Amino acid sequence: MPLAKTSLEQWAVLAAVVDQGGYAQAAAALHRSQSAVSYAVGRLQEELDLPLLEIEGRKAVLTAHGHALLERARGVLRDMDTLELLARSLKQGWEPQLTLVVDAAFPREHLLRIVAELQQLCPNTQMQLSDAVLSGAEEAIADGRADVVVTAHVPAGNFGEFLLDVMFVAAACPGHPLFALDRALTFEDLSRHVQVVVRDSGIKHPRDEGWLGAERRCTVSSMEASLATVKAGLAYAWLPQHVVAESLQSGALKTLPLVTGKTRRVPLYLVLVRPEVAGPAARAAVECFQRHVPGAARGA
Repeated sequence: MPLAKTSLEQWAVLAAVVDQGGYAQAAAALHRSQSAVSYAVGRLQEELDLPLLEIEGRKAVLTAHGHALLERARGVLRDMDTLELLARSLKQGWEPQLTLVVDAAFPREHLLRIVAELQQLCPNTQMQLSDAVLSGAEEAIADGRADVVVTAHVPAGNFGEFLLDVMFVAAACPGHPLFALDRALTFEDLSRHVQVVVRDSGIKHPRDEGWLGAERRCTVSSMEASLATVKAGLAYAWLPQHVVAESLQSGALKTLPLVTGKTRRVPLYLVLVRPEVAGPAARAAVECFQRHVPGAARGA
């Protein structure tokens, strides 16, 4: 079989120039000199005898030929990355690090039991655990930044296993002005008051899912902060039932008497990211999530 005229390194450099928006930016991202980056792209174009890039203003953009070829090359680069990850996994046995990204709506009590079991199963594996809100979990999957993810939305091209439905309820403290209306509440009633929402942890395509468009929105960074804001009487919110259960039982919070939409079901799915290279710790994490999800919640 004849050797290829071009190298994976050259294609990787071309991808960096396109993704970073120019030669100088690519050089900084790759920790190389700008001349080395320019040389690699130049040699690639010479070997192919095709123009792959053209300069528009100050930005390097792909030609039609360059676009078609780079799309195919990205697949080859991903395959090579997967191959090297698999080799490292086979060499190391248990992974040195396990990264879990879990939607903030997932019940904490179950998550803590899962973490405790994983610490016993793979004590030498460093565990990185992050909460995610809305698109944050999806980005972790799409970018390959996690080994196991619990998410409300599974990105295209990935497989997710249904874990459980999380019930969200609309709640406020008993002294909130909405209760003084003494009737079933409408969208217009809610829109006149402050709603607290948890900030989307994603960066690329953040969403305002669950926000009703109230003029005075209070945005916080966690479920715990949202609960505290509601209990302080500063706003109303939809919160996971398991988060507000104790406060509802004690009377610290009450569910809002809405005409419709008193509750919302949010399905959560379990995703093993890049299963073709997943190590034993990642697979053990999947099994732990499957075991610790309450059976009554499945398919509810």
